[in-house]
Amino acid sequence: MTTKMNDQTIKIGWKAPSNIALVKYWGKRAGQLPVNGSLSITLEKSTTTTFLTFSRKLKSGGAIEMEYFFHGNKQEKFSEKILSLLNSLIAELPFLTDFRLVIESENNFPHSAGIASSASSMAALALCLVTMEEIVTNVYLPEADFFKRASTLARQGSGSACRSVYGGIVSWGKIASIRTSSDQYASPFPVNSESRINHLRDTILIVSSEEKSLSSSSGHAAMADHPYWEGRRVQANGNLELITDAIRNDDYQLLSKISENEALSLHALLLSSSPGIVLLKPNTLRIIEEIRRFREATGLDLLFTIDAGPNVHLIYFEDQREMIMPFVSKTLSQFCENGTWIDDKIGTGPRLLTPKVEL
Repeated sequence: MTTKMNDQTIKIGWKAPSNIALVKYWGKRAGQLPVNGSLSITLEKSTTTTFLTFSRKLKSGGAIEMEYFFHGNKQEKFSEKILSLLNSLIAELPFLTDFRLVIESENNFPHSAGIASSASSMAALALCLVTMEEIVTNVYLPEADFFKRASTLARQGSGSACRSVYGGIVSWGKIASIRTSSDQYASPFPVNSESRINHLRDTILIVSSEEKSLSSSSGHAAMADHPYWEGRRVQANGNLELITDAIRNDDYQLLSKISENEALSLHALLLSSSPGIVLLKPNTLRIIEEIRRFREATGLDLLFTIDAGPNVHLIYFEDQREMIMPFVSKTLSQFCENGTWIDDKIGTGPRLLTPKVEL
């Protein structure tokens, strides 16, 4: 039951981070559920900011009334995706048909280039929707339940978005060694407060800022009849058990081995799809070669990973930053588009941007 809002117009804002998966979610079942579990690092600086403004319609019910703006401009493609998501959520959020919605969203990093912009954008929107739900129903959730609900809604917009609702290391999908894990929502992965994992850095090397030629949905769909589908599921679940042990035991060599194996396996699956999907660029491979050469020469704890795009994430630890940044600026930057990279790190999660509203 909704509370009376009269002619009030209410604005909610959330900033949600992107994330980078070390064990990849690739392939899904009905209901936007994963074929295999995944584990990611939530970033701090690469974020989407979303504001949701809503006011009661003169006549409740009917079709959802929504306007969507991306960086201040109406975007038909994004608008259709958001409207489709909202329509799919009416059974869970029936009040959506009672209000006029205006959604304004901005990224501070290139979208659709393999840096999980859909994760941060859908997470930010889901957080706004759960906040709206609290306001119009006058039922306020405990913090843990609030974020679990936001994660569940975010998953329905973009699978990896459910992980961007939390900070730190986050898992998604039922994982035998993680008691709280679920296919329905993500869970923060507990890390010892003294672990170096809490001080991870991520330098995102922008090989190309162009929109990638393959949507994530199309990539997941390509797994449906992939000849290596079953092998991938077994591989991913095995890698999850190994990487969770590596994090718990501060085993950085194993962490590096599994993360890089996952990145290359993802692109091997794309390459071996029918027709073959090529998202890597020549400079992606040059960067990988240089990272391996530098690691062999220095013995530093660093690794690379790549999402479904050409850009490379160089992940290392804060205590080795002074030795690694000259390598980035002098060597790796020459393989980046206009010498561009994003300097990021492990983050603490989303942030509410507007005052809490209670009617």
